[in-house]
Parts: sequence; structure tokens; C-alpha cells
Amino acid sequence: MAAAATLAGVVATSTVAFAAAPAEPSPKPAPASQSMAALPSAPVEKVIVTYKSRTAEAGSNAAAKSDTAAKAKQTGEALTFERRLAGGAALVDLGDTATKQDVTDVLAAFRADPSVAVAEPDIRAYPMAVTPNDTDYAKQWDLFEPTGGMNVPGAWDKGTGSGVTVAVIDTGYAAHSDLAANVVPGYDFISTSADARDGNGRDADAKDEGDWNATDNECGLGSKASNSSWHGTHVAGTIGAVTSNAKGIAGIAYNAKIQPVRVLGKCGGSSADIADAITWASGGNVPGVAANATPAKVINLSLGGASSTCPSVYQNAINGAVQRGTTVVVAAGNSNANASGFTPANCANVINVASTSREGNRSFYSNFGSVIDVSAPGGETRRGTDTPGTVTTPENGILSTLNAGSTVQAGENYKPYQGTSMAAPHIAGLAALLKSAKTTLTPAEIESAIKANARPLPGTCSGGCGTGIADATKTVNAVTGTTPPAGNVFTNATNVTISDNATVSSSLAVTGRTGNAPAALKVGVDIKHTWRGDLVIDLIAPDGTVRNLKTSSGSDSADNVLATYTVDASSEVANGTWKLQVRDVASGDTGYIDSWSLTF
Repeated sequence: MAAAATLAGVVATSTVAFAAAPAEPSPKPAPASQSMAALPSAPVEKVIVTYKSRTAEAGSNAAAKSDTAAKAKQTGEALTFERRLAGGAALVDLGDTATKQDVTDVLAAFRADPSVAVAEPDIRAYPMAVTPNDTDYAKQWDLFEPTGGMNVPGAWDKGTGSGVTVAVIDTGYAAHSDLAANVVPGYDFISTSADARDGNGRDADAKDEGDWNATDNECGLGSKASNSSWHGTHVAGTIGAVTSNAKGIAGIAYNAKIQPVRVLGKCGGSSADIADAITWASGGNVPGVAANATPAKVINLSLGGASSTCPSVYQNAINGAVQRGTTVVVAAGNSNANASGFTPANCANVINVASTSREGNRSFYSNFGSVIDVSAPGGETRRGTDTPGTVTTPENGILSTLNAGSTVQAGENYKPYQGTSMAAPHIAGLAALLKSAKTTLTPAEIESAIKANARPLPGTCSGGCGTGIADATKTVNAVTGTTPPAGNVFTNATNVTISDNATVSSSLAVTGRTGNAPAALKVGVDIKHTWRGDLVIDLIAPDGTVRNLKTSSGSDSADNVLATYTVDASSEVANGTWKLQVRDVASGDTGYIDSWSLTF
């Protein structure tokens, strides 16, 4: 079957400025204290005791051993003086069966001793990923916002895609400096010279020659003239844009390699070419084509067409790829219809991805149904009731790498697109993170982990959106056995009306925490309000301390506040009633607090 495949992404073409959350402040160091701070979550087997100068224990190991024995008798614990640290402190071993209460009792005994200056647990440290310094990272709500984002940053401590190649089977590659370092050689599988626009058929150059149409009906009755989309380059940026290079965007699997495989040119692409591309990308043999030197462990297919069944040429290629250990991710399609009528979304052995909006709803265009496996951010740069092509909210699209050429390649740039084409690479990027974090994972295990650890849509989904919005951090933690303690996100989704020239608040009761709030407390805010410049937003701590999150602005006429703010709340006790206070300083526009959250 040689059915034509087209892009599954809905293109937005505006460069209107984004509304970004403020930059994160540098965390303040925690003050030194002899008070009993919260113990770390990892087991504590040793404590560090610093004796006051001129005490016998400070200068004599024998005296420190004697004091350790005394504390053992006092607390009933089996304590052992292990060694002297470089700074002079004594390391005391509690054994590997000590409970938190045991540690608490031992620390209390040492701290009550007037000869002791400091007693503290010997805590564990782990590799920590830093917040990317990419200039447009703050606009990538799809990675980090608690409402509609995919909770990606926390996953970077466990995996960044290193050692994994992701094949983007699409329109090819438009050269971009924010991608170049991560791109490996691909292939052009378009077999018809006229469609390829490169003067020949298949070749080893995956350069995107453009997929524009000069006139209406050029690709069949009802088709419209259009500019080149540079679709494959946009998809590739979401997966693997170079990160922390002080420019552009951050990729989800930013240390993975991107392999552009060109199958879509003028008027889309054929199923025969796409099937061969799937086989080659996953390391299979294609007659007349040299073997792939860097086979992909993840394939992204942000393409599709209408078909009541999965063509056997697709299914056979997909089955072969999966048998070779390659995870295949596909876009559900953008027809607001049941995905069972679109291919390759209706093929077996794939991860079929629906699209969600910044608010956590199923995107108005996204296909749905029982064949959907999971959802991911695909954005909405316009509403479904608007005139087709009208861009109303570009800040709610998915920002990624692109090219400025209308037909052939010109200068590189960045633009927001919307579509299940944008949702699928989020899952392809997550699959690469998982494979990087645990190399033994099979495609079936990767799919199962992503689906099992998704969270319910905070908004609405009619028709079926799989198991929910994928959660990158939760999924990576699950497969590496490092699931963090539950209860670290508190949310209030009760609507609160914001009237003209009025001040309102929404309360959030935080319980079950110990000690103070973090120095990087995340405050997720979702407010529906026309002319958002009217609003002043404050976070009020349980003791009444006010921290400003947003000031008013007479020039900010955009709608809605969808942002994650970071505040230093390390001086505040975590437990208690926190409030989000919103003040409307002008007349003529109203709205409501939709939801807000605190992430500890």
C-alpha cells in the first residue's frame, strides 16, 4: 500500500513575544544551627561530631573513643569511633540497622554534651542537574510547569540521553546551531526525484529541501499552497537541542544523538519509503542502502494519514524495529477524531501519543480514543473556534528550533508550533532518557513505565487520552528505583472569582512536611483573566510574610497567567496555610484563579 503520509503537526506562524516566568533567584545557604533539623530521607549510618577546641576529645582519638563508648551506653546504641576527619571532626558509626529515632537519640546525646560544638548526620550527596541557561528555557512551559508540563528537569539527575540515538523520520534536517552538535548522519529515503527536490532519488544526505506547495490543489484536490514547514527540525529540537549553551532552547534528552531520516518532501511521503526508513533507522537491512552506522534505539514518527487499518508494510517494519530493541513513538493525528482511523497511530507495537494544552486539557485538534497510549504537551497556539490559521496565544505553543526560509533554507530561528507532532517528540525524548538511565530496558518496558507513571489530565479529555500526561521525573525514578517520597506537590483547583479592583486569595493547607520550606519553592499559577497586566500576585506564607510573584503592567494586554515562579522560602516553616493573593488594580477586565500549586 502506498498511502501518502503527511505532517501530524498543526503549524503556527507567529513570533509574538512569550510571557515568561521570572528567572530563578540563587538559593540562599541554609544557616548553621544546632537545632534538630529534619533528617535526610536516605538511611543515616554515621554521624559527624566536632568537639570544641582545647577539649581532650578534640585532640585525642583515645578520648574520642571513650566519649563514643559513653554515648553508646547512654543511648543504648552500638556506636563505634571510626576515624578522624581532615578537619578534626570524629566520624561515629551507628551500624546499618539504625532507625531515624536511633539517629535522633544519638545526635541529641552528643549535642547535649558541653564539649561538643557540632553534631550532624553523615548525609549522602547525589549528582545534581542544574537549571539550563538557555535563553528561551523560561518559555518552555511544556518541560516544567506543574499544570500542563511533563516534569522533565527532575529526570536529568538520572539520565540525559547519553549513548542513545533518536531517529526523527520526517522532513529532514535544516541546519541549526542549537542542534548541530547532537546530529549524526542520517539518510534521504524519498525515492522520487520530483518529491525530493534534490535532483535525485535516495541518497545519504538528509538535508531538508523544503516541503512547500506553490499552488492550490498541487497535492490533490483541496490541497492548499503553503510554505516549507521545516517540521523535522522542530521535532528534533524538542528531543535533543543542545542544552546549557546560553542560547535558544533546552532539549529533553539533550545528550542524545539525533539522526534525521528524510521521508517527507513535496506532497508528503509514501508508506513504502517510510517503512524502509523505519527498518534502516533501527539497524535493519534495506536493499541498495548502506547499513546504518549508528542505529537508533528510539524512532519518532510525527506523521500520518487516514487509514482504517495499519498497512502491513508499516506493521512489518515496526515489528522488526521493536524486535531489534527500538522504541517506536507516533503522533495520534490532528483531526479531532478517533485515532483508530489514522495510521501509523493505529499500528501495534508503538507508543501512540495524544496532545494536551498548557492548561492540561486535550488539545482541541488532537485525535483520541482507546488506541491512545499516553498524552504529552503539544500546545495550543490558537483556539478551536478561531478562524483556521489565526494565532492568538503563541506562548501556549511548543517552542523549538526552525528555519526562516519560506521555501528553501534561509537563516535559523525558533518558533512555536502546535500539534500531536509536537507531543510525540516529548515521549521520544523521555524514551531516550529512560534508555540512558537504564540501558537494559526493552521497548515494551519503556512503554509500560511511561504509561504506568503518567498523571491524570488536570483538565478535560473527551474520547480517551491514554493513561494521562507523561511525567518524566516519576518515570525515570521508577525505572531506576529512586522514587522520591510522596506528597511533595500540594494543589488547590477551586476557582476563585477575581472582580474589578478587588483583592482575593486562595488557601492551601500544607501538612506532613518536616522543617522549613525549600530555598527553591516552586509556585505554579494558572489564572484565567483578560489583560493580565492588571494583576498583582503575591504568595503569603503561614506566618504572614508576603513574597511578590508578579507586578502589574499597563502594557501587558495578553490573556491569562500560566507560570511557575521560584521563591526562597527557606526561612518559613513548611507546614501551615499558604495563600495565593491576587489583586486587580484596574477596571474593565475580570477573571478567576483556576488553580495553583506548591512543589516542595
